[in-house]
Amino acid sequence: MTEESSTTSHLSAAMTTTGMMQITGGNTVTPLSSLGIEFYFQCAVLVIGVVGIATNGLVLYALVASKQHKKHVLIVNQNALDLFSSFMMVVIYSFKLCNIYLTGSVGYLLCTLILSENLFWCGSLGSVINLASITIERYVKVVHSAWSKKKLREWVIYSAAAFAWISSFIYNFAVVFSTTVVVDGACYPYAVWASDMANKIQLIWFSVSFYVVPLLIFIFCYWRILVVIRRQARLMAGHDVAGPSTAQTPAQAQSNQIQFSVIQTMILICVLYAVSWLPSYAYVLNLSLNQKPIDDGYYAALIMVFLYVCTNPFIYATKFDPVKEVLLRLIQCKKNSG
Repeated sequence: MTEESSTTSHLSAAMTTTGMMQITGGNTVTPLSSLGIEFYFQCAVLVIGVVGIATNGLVLYALVASKQHKKHVLIVNQNALDLFSSFMMVVIYSFKLCNIYLTGSVGYLLCTLILSENLFWCGSLGSVINLASITIERYVKVVHSAWSKKKLREWVIYSAAAFAWISSFIYNFAVVFSTTVVVDGACYPYAVWASDMANKIQLIWFSVSFYVVPLLIFIFCYWRILVVIRRQARLMAGHDVAGPSTAQTPAQAQSNQIQFSVIQTMILICVLYAVSWLPSYAYVLNLSLNQKPIDDGYYAALIMVFLYVCTNPFIYATKFDPVKEVLLRLIQCKKNSG
């Protein structure tokens, strides 16, 4: 092994689990396949992926059936990204369980696209970018409503949705193809770095860009949104006291209710993101900066990231009124047909 391939990447810890080897300091190679817990982890992730496909697919159907796909483009895009991540989770871990010996250009592509979990993280990191876009969109519409009606055009929303996909793919592909090698039929993803300093800089940049910055966006935007909503609620209460002529129309009340439902749903999803990803970032930072070997805590932290992908639909189903109504009708139809 060369000096370049002896450094451990944060992505090697965060994005690789099976059929790989972790390359640690001192040119020591530890086969991850020797860890007994890994097989059970792979099976668990496979089940999570199947559940994620079913739940995200059902919610995506409900969004279209309730005609929300044109009103809430970024929310539909969020669900599509989670569905893509769930699907790739199943594909990736199915291949990993097969323990394929890699050869030639096909083996390299299989390593960089599938076994490195590249495509799963394209969807997952795209989901983070899109979640920040939804937060900013809600902030502009609520806090700067007059400005948003003039400036926030459809093309801006669709561009933000496309940006989440494109930027995530460009970032992941650039990192994977520049740091991944195949040696003796085994895939070594995110293993080859110019220096240990480059590895650490990438680790810090990754953590700040995909966790710290989104978290700051969530906190600031939803804090301002809640302040404005409370102020509006006090004003409407005053109007109701003043007389029926100043009260909300049924259409306005329904529109405000849907808006509040969207905000409540997205706040819960942002909180879930912050909680589920925190152990993984904390663990990977500690593991990579201190050059420690992987232990059982790594799998526990990573499983929370995978669970996040298939947990989001349950929040949509219970908190987002249009989705909840469609799903309740589906359940009612099933009961009547039974």
